[in-house]
Amino acid sequence: MFEPHATAFGPEPLLPMPRAKLTVDLPDSLWIHDVSTAHPDVTFRVTSVLPGLDVAIGVLEVTASNPVPILAAIDDRDDVASLELLWKHDETALLQVEASNPSLLIPIQQAGVPMETPFVIEDGVVTWELTTSADRLSALGDSLEANGVSYRLEYVHDVDAGQAEQLLTDRQLEVFLTALECGYYDVPREATLTDVASALDVSKSTCSNVLHRAEGAIAHWFADEYVGAASVR
Repeated sequence: MFEPHATAFGPEPLLPMPRAKLTVDLPDSLWIHDVSTAHPDVTFRVTSVLPGLDVAIGVLEVTASNPVPILAAIDDRDDVASLELLWKHDETALLQVEASNPSLLIPIQQAGVPMETPFVIEDGVVTWELTTSADRLSALGDSLEANGVSYRLEYVHDVDAGQAEQLLTDRQLEVFLTALECGYYDVPREATLTDVASALDVSKSTCSNVLHRAEGAIAHWFADEYVGAASVR
């Protein structure tokens, strides 16, 4: 079982880890490069992926005004070993693809960086968001370059695991989730503050105070994590 490194003064505190966003240009040899550039307005959302030595299996959601020609274009590719339509409704299709060229995933494997899903592919470009150590993030950049894959680092900033765990107290989380489930944040609003307080069996003023503190914590976290990150791009 993993345990934190200890010091003479107790367990060593967790260090912040980089949270990075990369946009990667898909190699021309990949089926998804050709299909996505031929249909630049189509969004391919990869919901899960299983990389292997010689193949890569992925489940992706295709959103297009008419997904049928997209599916036909994928199925016609020589480097697509199999295509299985899992679900289709109106402009969205969910499919499982087994491809014989996993070269895009090799740098990820070489660097030992966990693949996060979902991620989006549009017009020959894939966007990855990753949380890993600084050393592994650097190794990923080196591996991408060594494999001839061009990329751009959109941003990188620290995620403090300790702060993330302490974002809300148990009580704040309970009140916030109850408000969410009741429809307090729906548009139009499905529940009033009185309804939320009643569901929790507390006074309206107590509910308002706890919910306000929870909303403030979430707002400050969002500003630090995303608005602050966007400002450095």
